[in-house]
Amino acid sequence: MAVYNVKKCSWLLAAAAALALSGCVSVPDAIKGTSATPQQDLTAVMSAPQLYVGQEARFGGRVVNVDNLKGKTRLEIATVSLDEGARPALNEPSQGRIYADVNGFLDPVDFRNQLVTVVGPITGTAEGKIGQTPYKFMTMQATGYKRWNVVQQVVMPPQPIDPWFWGGPYPYRHHYDMWGGGWYNPGPAQVQTVVTE
Repeated sequence: MAVYNVKKCSWLLAAAAALALSGCVSVPDAIKGTSATPQQDLTAVMSAPQLYVGQEARFGGRVVNVDNLKGKTRLEIATVSLDEGARPALNEPSQGRIYADVNGFLDPVDFRNQLVTVVGPITGTAEGKIGQTPYKFMTMQATGYKRWNVVQQVVMPPQPIDPWFWGGPYPYRHHYDMWGGGWYNPGPAQVQTVVTE
């Protein structure tokens, strides 16, 4: 019995460690920047842009337009909120638009309509248009950028932790859940869309 308890505890500790590690999300090096907390509140910046000039910012969203200018590329980005890994949130309305200037040439084919996160100092604002409507864009010099991929992944429903049945594949679709007091039907897998590197 003592051997079983040691194995059970080891297995539970390993599962807890795996869960803790899977929850850790880090910001990719390309968009970490130099500040511990880059500015990410576009509403605050646009309310008094002159106060934020020179401050490091991190914004992300969908690239709406790409302009290749002399010595730089200007990305027009419809910004959305970022998660803890600085990935743009999916299916959220735009919080506003920015111009992010990147040194050098970026091919519009590789960036238009893609999700991107940029980091760098705020340089001010610029007048522009969205369609025929005048619009004031926040501008920044992007010292780093990251293009993201959108993929679909299959998510299995949660399974009960049942140490009495540990050690092999289950031959049945329905399992007895001793912790919940009845039979457990895991149900069908779900497909979700996620942003990834």
